[in-house]
Amino acid sequence: MAYKLKTRFKMFALNSNQTLAKEMAGLLGCELGKCSVSKFSDGEIRIHIEESVRGSEVYIVQSTSDPVNEHILELLIMIDSLKRASASKINVVIPYYGYGRQDRKARSREPITAKLVANLLVAAGATRVISIDLHTAQTQGFFDIPVEHLIGVPILSEYFANKGLEDIVVVAPHNGSIGRARKMANFLHAPLALVDKRTLEEDGIETLNVIGNVQGKTAIIIDDLIDTGNTITLAAKALADYGAKSIYAGITHAVFTGEAIYKIESSPIKELVVTNTIELPKEKDCKKVTKISVAPLLVEAIDRVHNEKAVSPLFE
Repeated sequence: MAYKLKTRFKMFALNSNQTLAKEMAGLLGCELGKCSVSKFSDGEIRIHIEESVRGSEVYIVQSTSDPVNEHILELLIMIDSLKRASASKINVVIPYYGYGRQDRKARSREPITAKLVANLLVAAGATRVISIDLHTAQTQGFFDIPVEHLIGVPILSEYFANKGLEDIVVVAPHNGSIGRARKMANFLHAPLALVDKRTLEEDGIETLNVIGNVQGKTAIIIDDLIDTGNTITLAAKALADYGAKSIYAGITHAVFTGEAIYKIESSPIKELVVTNTIELPKEKDCKKVTKISVAPLLVEAIDRVHNEKAVSPLFE
C-alpha cells in the first residue's frame, strides 16, 4: 500500500526501537530523520537533531522499555529539542508504554507512575501519543492530549487463525485479561476460559483453578505483557493439568526479565507469539518464541493521523 506523506512529515527513532522504526519508514516510503544520541562524560544524555524541523509534523518512535529510565529521559529530551526547534506537531509513538502497571493506588502511600510519565510527556511538549496495548485503558485519561490506543489482539488473532488450529479455547491467565481474551475469542469464534488464581488466607498458599472446559482442546493464552514469566507459565501448567491437548500463547509486549526465557522453555507452552513492540537482544532468543511485526499497524495509524482520517477502525 502506498502512503501519501506531506512535505513537512518527518520521523525520528531513538535507541529503543531502531529495527521497528526502520521497518516503519520502509513501509511509509520515507527516510528516518537524522539525529544523534550521545552522553556527556558523567552519563547525561545529549541529543542533537541534525536537520531542520521548523514547521514539521514530527513522529518519534521510542518504547519505554529496558533500560526504562534511560529511554524515558531520551524521549523527553528529544521532545524538548523538537519543541525548541519549532516543530509544529510532536507525535510520540510509544509501542510499549513503561510504568503503565502502576495506574492506581492499590495501597496507601503508593505513586501512580502511569500518570506521572503522562504528565512528563505532556509537559515536555508532546502533542499526541500513539501506543499499543496500554496495561489498562484508563491510562488514556491520564493524558491531556489525544491518545491513539491501538490493540494487538487482531494481529495475534490473525496469526492463530492462519495456523488452522482446531477445537480452540481462548484463555485469560488472570482476571485482568478477560476483556482481551473475549476479543480474541470473538475473532476466532471460540469459547472462553479463565485461570483463577487465589491465595488461601489461612496458610498463604496460592491455588489455580480453570473456569471453563479445556479438556482435549487447543488452548490459546492471551495477555498484554510477559515479564518474569510466572503468570503465563503457571497458567499453562494449570491448563495442562486440566487436560488441554496443546497450549499456545499470544503476548503483545515481551518484557522478559529474570528467568523468563528458561521458564517458557520449561513450560507446556508449544509456541509463544510476541510482537516487536520491544526490541529483544539475541540473548533473549527462545526456540518457542515467534515474533510478528506491529509495523503495519503503527504505519496505518500514522497515515490516518497525518492525513486527518478516522483512526477508530483500527480499534475495532
